[in-house]
Amino acid sequence: MTDSTADLQRAAALSQTADPLAPGWIRARPSRQDFRNDIWVAVLLAAGTALSVTLSRMADIYADSPTWLVILWVAAIALPLAVRRRWPEITALVIAVVFSGGAMLGVTDLLFSSICLYMAIYTVGAWAPNRTRAIWVRAVIIAGMFIWLFWSLIVAANQMTAMPDLSREGLISPYAAFGLLQVLINLIYFSAAYYFGNAAWRSARQSAALEARTQELADERLRSAAQAVSLERIRIARELHDVVAHHVSLMGVQAGAARRILNRDPNQAAVALEAIERSARTAVEELHTMLGTLRSDDEPHNRGNSTRGIDQLSELAKECTLAGVPVAVTIVGEPREVPGTVGLCVYRIAQEALTNTRKHAGHGATADLRLRYEANAIELEVTDDGIGPVTGMDPTPGSGLGQRGMRERVAAVGGQIQLGAKPRGGYLVRARFPTAAAAAVAVAAEIDGGIPPALGASMLPTLPTLPTLEPTGDKS
Repeated sequence: MTDSTADLQRAAALSQTADPLAPGWIRARPSRQDFRNDIWVAVLLAAGTALSVTLSRMADIYADSPTWLVILWVAAIALPLAVRRRWPEITALVIAVVFSGGAMLGVTDLLFSSICLYMAIYTVGAWAPNRTRAIWVRAVIIAGMFIWLFWSLIVAANQMTAMPDLSREGLISPYAAFGLLQVLINLIYFSAAYYFGNAAWRSARQSAALEARTQELADERLRSAAQAVSLERIRIARELHDVVAHHVSLMGVQAGAARRILNRDPNQAAVALEAIERSARTAVEELHTMLGTLRSDDEPHNRGNSTRGIDQLSELAKECTLAGVPVAVTIVGEPREVPGTVGLCVYRIAQEALTNTRKHAGHGATADLRLRYEANAIELEVTDDGIGPVTGMDPTPGSGLGQRGMRERVAAVGGQIQLGAKPRGGYLVRARFPTAAAAAVAVAAEIDGGIPPALGASMLPTLPTLPTLEPTGDKS
């Protein structure tokens, strides 16, 4: 196997993965159809060369050579072009030797042999995989042709029988002018073959680069679409968890209380049933809003918007109190308007924290909800005095989806959150939101249609580190 064959075999693999604009790129191997086309081109050029030589011999031009030599020369000058793209360097060297040898033996034509040599040199520049070797092969062929041309002109200048009508007298004699014309014609001829071969290589490289960039863009669109679907699924799962977990757990507690006191205190049971009805209506309303935004294609930037926010924290605390877990609400600082994304995030985190308190804090637990307004931030803190998981036992932890959802929500608006058991009992959820940065994230979310949690966190300045609390158990 020749080096050229090995290079061409590597081309198919490298051209699929290597950057076409990077050094060392190799042009892809020609297709089977390209090889078949080369065979037809070689056959047609052989037929044209044979016709040209026949007409030249009939016109008494180069008529002294034997027929068998003419046939051999025609086949040798044209048929190697059938493999010009498979072995470009070897093909060019063979045709160059046959071209020169035929001229020395008096077997040549005035048209098609030059076309064959031109195509051979052009193919080296357009298809040779080893670019350094391509330069040297063409340089050797062109230099050899000029050496042969100069030698032929010098020899003919000393033979008066060669072109006797051209005088050799004078500084620039007619023969010297003829020689300079031949040099100029060959200079243009070989320069064109060299230049257009390199141009074909560059064009193929640019086309491959364009195809590669187009494929990259198509792959990026697919990745972006898949990422968007994944993020949307996470958002839907988070919203469903917040809505369903809170309201269903609340209805479960109220239904249990109503069942126990139905016979003893019908009025109190009616209050519990009223709370169940209210929770059910609220859950249905939020689910209806969520499903409506999912079905709507007209206003995608409104997706995920909710009427819930900081103003509904008191209502949330009242629901939790009616469910059997008293909640004290404290507002520290001067209340002010905050971005809607932050308001919804504060509400959902408080909702999830109080839901976990009802599920895990135990009987008789109370909760404290504090909202602090600072100069450039807002902080939510939800604590309880429940018993939490029993030390030394192997409790069955929750799935952790609630805590994961809280972390994702906080990260999406550039905040920080702390979750863990308090040293003296109970559980703490503390979330801090930089309001200025959150506003910037909210604007970006409206423009981009949503920010991945990881990006939302990385785009914003780092907040002061809050005290680290080591959790003793997992709350869902």
